[in-house]
Amino acid sequence: MQSTTSSPALLEALQWRYATKQFDPTRRLDDVTLSTLEQALVLAASSGGLQPWKFIIVSDPEIKAQLVPVMFGQPQARDASQVVVFAAHAQYSAQEVDRYIAHTAAVRNVPVGELEAFRQMLLGGIVEAKNEAARFDWAARQTYIALGTLLTSAALLGVDACPMEGFDAAGVDDLLGLREQGLRSTVICSIGYRSAEDPYAALPKVRFPAEEVIQHL
Repeated sequence: MQSTTSSPALLEALQWRYATKQFDPTRRLDDVTLSTLEQALVLAASSGGLQPWKFIIVSDPEIKAQLVPVMFGQPQARDASQVVVFAAHAQYSAQEVDRYIAHTAAVRNVPVGELEAFRQMLLGGIVEAKNEAARFDWAARQTYIALGTLLTSAALLGVDACPMEGFDAAGVDDLLGLREQGLRSTVICSIGYRSAEDPYAALPKVRFPAEEVIQHL
């Protein structure tokens, strides 16, 4: 596969992005852009390919407004075009592994039995090796991989985003009915377009130099 972007273009997009504090409430993502970001989430990497998550994309203005109180008053929830709530399986089980194995067999057109060794590896390394709390912690970490995919994809499309951990998870779960689905919210990302009045947009990006955070062996 040939590169679809250049190294300078990628770095320019990542330099341009920042955790947007003020969104323009009058601007909304068009259907194509939103669909592209949704597909980027679908294509996100996960351990074993298991995808122990669901992405709840909130566009409804009333629901976004209801999110503000359980997000400690942060206006991004109200003003952004969409709010993406990343939710992980609360009780990841062997049943979920089997569902993934069956789907893999169907997509790749192979007998389920040919995937038994892979199935046993997933069961042994994740389901059987961890208690319920540890399995949720594992699933929650997977959602952060998807978050990184969303942030980079949004930057390449010129879409602003703000990853957010400051929220009442139980309140978000209750509001969106996640408990009934066997899910728990882990992180949130507002997406849309920055307001011209957001002072953070013009601030220099603060990062430690590469030689301090990258080590070659």
